[in-house]
Amino acid sequence: MTQPERPFDLLNKALQHNVLIRLKGGASIRGKLTAFDIHMNLVIQDAEELDDGTVKAKVGTMLLRGGNILYISPA
Repeated sequence: MTQPERPFDLLNKALQHNVLIRLKGGASIRGKLTAFDIHMNLVIQDAEELDDGTVKAKVGTMLLRGGNILYISPA
């Protein structure tokens, strides 16, 4: 039986790749994951705020606080 992957293993695999992040309050952010810490604070480059899948605003580099994140998935 294979060992399930741990959350930080998955984040390490996602480094330097585009991810989609859903935040509390319903906002969605898409961009390249460049760094994270033990609190799941994320640094996202080329970040875009999405509204129903379309780009609402281009943000650039963004720091997201881990406590505000509902989920992270490949973009």
